[in-house]
Amino acid sequence: MTDDASSSLGASDAETLAPLAADPGSGTNAAHAQGDAVPDGVAELSGEAPESKTFWANLNHPFSLGLLLTLGGLVAILLGLAFWNLSTIIIYVVFALFVALGLDPVVRWFERHKVGRAWAIIIVYTVFAVIFAGVLLLVVPTLVKQITSFITDLPDLVTQFQASDFYGWLTSTFGSQVGDMVTQLKSFLANPANLATIGGGVLNFALSVGTTISGLIIVLVLSLYFLAGLPAMKVAFMQFAPARNRPKATAMTNQITDSIGAYLMGMVVLAFCNSLVAFFLHLFLGLPFPALMGVLAFLITLIPLIGSVLYWITATIIALFTGWLPALIFAIVYLIYMQLEAYVLTPRVMNKAISVPGALVVIGAMVGGTLLGLLGALVAIPVTASILLIIKQVFIPRQDAKR
Repeated sequence: MTDDASSSLGASDAETLAPLAADPGSGTNAAHAQGDAVPDGVAELSGEAPESKTFWANLNHPFSLGLLLTLGGLVAILLGLAFWNLSTIIIYVVFALFVALGLDPVVRWFERHKVGRAWAIIIVYTVFAVIFAGVLLLVVPTLVKQITSFITDLPDLVTQFQASDFYGWLTSTFGSQVGDMVTQLKSFLANPANLATIGGGVLNFALSVGTTISGLIIVLVLSLYFLAGLPAMKVAFMQFAPARNRPKATAMTNQITDSIGAYLMGMVVLAFCNSLVAFFLHLFLGLPFPALMGVLAFLITLIPLIGSVLYWITATIIALFTGWLPALIFAIVYLIYMQLEAYVLTPRVMNKAISVPGALVVIGAMVGGTLLGLLGALVAIPVTASILLIIKQVFIPRQDAKR
């Protein structure tokens, strides 16, 4: 009866048994050829995603899919807003961590000389606090006085500039347009309303300085806690790595933190040397506002690679308002110091930092300065050096192992 039933349906024995003998992979190929999702039964045999779990299957439930996408977008927006509102705190935390890494070489130097870490931290922060307080007491009053004097003496400075030989050379070279520009500038500065506007800007600047000082105090307190717990933080961070990779990860982390600390400490030392040279040059040459220019030199020369050049150009232009001879002497002496810093001081101070190609230094400084200002320009180079170290010791060996 079976044969009769098969014959009556019009199916041969081969056709009847064909579905049972079908290759499991053929369903996958057929589905791919038609552009459909792979059925669940075939996907289990071929190891592919089942039809019920693919993205296109979710299109059959547009409401749930739209709800999930909307919730995901809202969560992303909320995270972005939270990050934006906490950006100042995040900057403080990152800055404090870099300060701790910068002071860690000094603390470890004390530890190598048989001083406990707790006492070493107390000594370092006591010395740092004394220096910071001394700079504030000595520089800030003088700085405020010189800024005020600079604003009020601007018309007299323009008059002195008009009496200088450099102004005569500009007038004879470029014509009367120079005189017209200087006259307009002088009339602008002579207007009390304009001076009040400038004074309001100075007041806002003073408020910004106060906010910056309070932020620095917060950073110092955070860095104290980070510096005290830095060894424990490294151990905890290493526990995220697999056990077989922890020795290499520990060595790489120590190399990165040591190089970052050496770089940051070196940048501060070099900027401090620049500020001393600028201060004494302005003082001995009789140039105006030596304390202000010293602080400006410290801030500008923190910018890697191009900071000294920027300050050299800026200070030379300002010195031209006093006279061409003091400006020329300042430019020559500071240029000699820049060569001394590049070939003598920098190799000695930065001997433990990771070397970074000059092009990457400039790119990193521009990117960091654009994102976070002076702080970004300062920390961009050690971050770039750390990325280069990871690429050299992790990514490139893995690529070389692929044959």
